[in-house]
Amino acid sequence: MLVFLSACGGSSEENETNEVTIGYFPNLTHIATIVGLENGYFEEEFGEDITLKTKTVTNGGLFMEAMATETIDVGTVGPGPLLNIYVKDPSYHIISGAVNGGAVLVADNDSGVTELADLDGKRVSIPVIGSTQDVMLRKALQEVDLSPTTSGGTVELYAAAPADTTTLFSQDSVHAAATQEPWGYVLETQANGQKLLDWDEFAWGKESTNTVVAASENFMENDALTESYLKAHLRAVEFIQKNPEESQALVIEHLKELTGQELNADEVEAAFNNLEVTTSVSDQVIQEMADISLEAEYVSSNNIDGMINLSILKGLKE
Repeated sequence: MLVFLSACGGSSEENETNEVTIGYFPNLTHIATIVGLENGYFEEEFGEDITLKTKTVTNGGLFMEAMATETIDVGTVGPGPLLNIYVKDPSYHIISGAVNGGAVLVADNDSGVTELADLDGKRVSIPVIGSTQDVMLRKALQEVDLSPTTSGGTVELYAAAPADTTTLFSQDSVHAAATQEPWGYVLETQANGQKLLDWDEFAWGKESTNTVVAASENFMENDALTESYLKAHLRAVEFIQKNPEESQALVIEHLKELTGQELNADEVEAAFNNLEVTTSVSDQVIQEMADISLEAEYVSSNNIDGMINLSILKGLKE
């Protein structure tokens, strides 16, 4: 937990802490955080006076709950869960991009679904209701005049962990899945799946913001800590862009130590080719996500003014 020595507030110099907890998911779309940890960038940038801790979660809702209870201070998450919380409590911000793309729409070959319009009357798996992939699916469905049953339409959304989608396909429990990589590749190669929409076609295509760096206002009150995190993040992004194969190997090793399971190198490589590691964030895409979330009644407002705060990131790039 982030413990402030000056609990009553004051300037960033007064808000000192000696412990920071970084949150992330154990999957490829959080590669920037994983590489930053594996290469020691966070330790180097925060320095020996700061004790770093990590916390992994399996979905964005759990991430934001942990941030709200100050058991996560900063880390990577999808923009969907963040904006769901932001409209209720504007104490959390996007301070950098991390990954664009990295999500695909895959159909079961036995489902009879060969194009997007065929999802009419079908059941589609999503990681969590209100997740980034949920919003991306709703965006894609709009293009063929379809909508989920919860919005008066004909497409049923079924929340399930991405790792469970192969079983759901084999049991014919769902007809398609909107999922992040490498699970899309796994569905294709191990569960008789076929891509309906590749990462550069799904929702906003290459501009689809999949993962961002999120921070609480409490954390951001300390400019030095925020800068330290972003410096490490920038180093990780640059390393991944220049060393894709080595970065993939680091992810495989990290997740093996974390979960006890070793990802297939071919799966990771194929998945890596379906995403872009970046620090950029599209204001327009995030706003459209908020608009779709409002239509779905996930949020009571689409006013997300101030949620994206890239000022420190831009200062570091200058």
